[in-house]
Amino acid sequence: MTSLTARVIRKATEAFRPPMKQKLSTWMEKELRLPDSVAVPGPVRLYKYQHGIADAISDPRYERVTVLKAARIGYTMTLIGAIGNHVVNDPANVLCVLPTIDDCSRFMVSDVEPLFDASPALRGALVGEKGKKSRVRLLAKRFAGGELRVVAAKSPRNLASHTSRVLILDEVDRMAVGKEGSPVAVAIRRTMTFRDRKIILGSSPVYTETSLTIKAYEQSDKRVFECPCPHCGTPNELRWADIHWPEGRPDQAYYVPPCCGAIVTEDMKADMVAKGEWRATAQHVIGHAGFRISALVSTLANAAWGKLATEFVQAKDDPTDLQAFVNTVLGEGWSLAEGEEIDESVLYNRREEFSLDDLPEDVVAITVGVDVQHSWLEVVTVGWSRDGIAYVLDHRRIEGGWDDDVTWRELDDFLQTRWRHPYGAMLGVESAAIDSSDGVTMDAVYSFAFPRSRRRVLAVKGMPGPRPWILPSIQKRRGGVLWQVGVDSVKTALFDRLKRPGLVRFSKTLEMVFFEQLCGERMKVTMKRGQPVREFFPVKGRRHECLDATVYAMAAWRGLNIDYDRRESDLRQEPKPTRRIEPAVNYVTGEAA
Repeated sequence: MTSLTARVIRKATEAFRPPMKQKLSTWMEKELRLPDSVAVPGPVRLYKYQHGIADAISDPRYERVTVLKAARIGYTMTLIGAIGNHVVNDPANVLCVLPTIDDCSRFMVSDVEPLFDASPALRGALVGEKGKKSRVRLLAKRFAGGELRVVAAKSPRNLASHTSRVLILDEVDRMAVGKEGSPVAVAIRRTMTFRDRKIILGSSPVYTETSLTIKAYEQSDKRVFECPCPHCGTPNELRWADIHWPEGRPDQAYYVPPCCGAIVTEDMKADMVAKGEWRATAQHVIGHAGFRISALVSTLANAAWGKLATEFVQAKDDPTDLQAFVNTVLGEGWSLAEGEEIDESVLYNRREEFSLDDLPEDVVAITVGVDVQHSWLEVVTVGWSRDGIAYVLDHRRIEGGWDDDVTWRELDDFLQTRWRHPYGAMLGVESAAIDSSDGVTMDAVYSFAFPRSRRRVLAVKGMPGPRPWILPSIQKRRGGVLWQVGVDSVKTALFDRLKRPGLVRFSKTLEMVFFEQLCGERMKVTMKRGQPVREFFPVKGRRHECLDATVYAMAAWRGLNIDYDRRESDLRQEPKPTRRIEPAVNYVTGEAA
């Protein structure tokens, strides 16, 4: 389509839409104040790139607005400004959808309420529903002419029970597909009856293959934010490939624009960004404004090029940290080749001369993962360096039924074992994660783990989809805490690490069966209820209990909070005698012994 045709279509479309009453960016800077709790309180002042996003949100010509974004660009404040505008200027039912209920509570308590309270135009405008439970009152607010509801994507009943003219979907790439399909699709259906609906979708992407945000951006007019070169005036989108630094000095990073190759230093960035403009690269698309933006344009102190380059150098050797950098700093998706094979014989040949009885000096913490089978326990022990290098120290199978007290006693004895560290002190198991996903064995795991919670013995349940590595569940089970493990996220990180020698190291004591099971699954992208989903499938003819146990050991490590300087100092001290205290409950039934 020619640019002339695109302009004709755009003008024809605009003729059927009312003009914008007031730009959202203008209203925000006039009426909103940041609370005293933030670093720079006072009247809101938007950056140039925020103006374009805010004004598209308030422009009736655009039914949809998609923001493919990094962190540290002030996007959340823009969303709150949009909510405030509907509260006082354009009353409508506003539905905000976030991944989890905890995200919803944080959004209201930490973001919405402080800014509303600090802004005279909004103070007191939101009223909670009387007679409702405290959480319902927090997340459901009324105002003159409309209501604001903040709901979790994992609660499809909440999504299906509310209609809304304005829909805000934040961090959509962290939303799991439910029984009713994509929560995004379910939420959008709740806007169908409104002729003048507004759908705002934004997120830092996670995986390239399954990112809803990347897909939505590709369907938009695909705007990029271009800053004029301070030397020749040519507009360019700031890309990571154009950030350079002297050898060994990432803190001195600078920008080299592709137009003329001159050096642009950090002190030139603010002026360059202030003169930047959004440019639509797919002008033929009507009614859908899409924005792609990275943290490279942010003028916040913690987003200086030198700081971002330093973060990159620290993250580049660890795939988990590097993915976080790509997702949240560059605003780009992370890709793992589908079905890519990892050769177990290659891993087997990487074995080194260390073990539980001959610990590497780098190991400062030990975690254990346990996969529970009906007639045995699969146990994998992993040591960790302060830099996150994993040392697989031991793999063993504890024979015995899940309902046999002797089986659990043998596991307990192992978890209380201590090993001599090369520095001189003794080192024990810091945390153990035990799978309780099997409904048959679940009660036995609870009975074993809950009384030992002070020793960081955790009952865990694997959860699919793009989730954090490990989080405690909100509700208690039989008086204890069940921990949810994002098994797909941990497996992705593990497989990424296995491809890079030195990030996962293996003990000489490990046999080939361990490596065969460690490579017992492959990642594939499948369609699930109309949505592409990354899933792991067993390799035909392979078992994978060792993979599961290793995943649980990794999750247990992620849940630790260790002062590594103090830990290394303690390991150099003479060991103190310890006395074992037996729990006063039966291992299987949980009853008093």
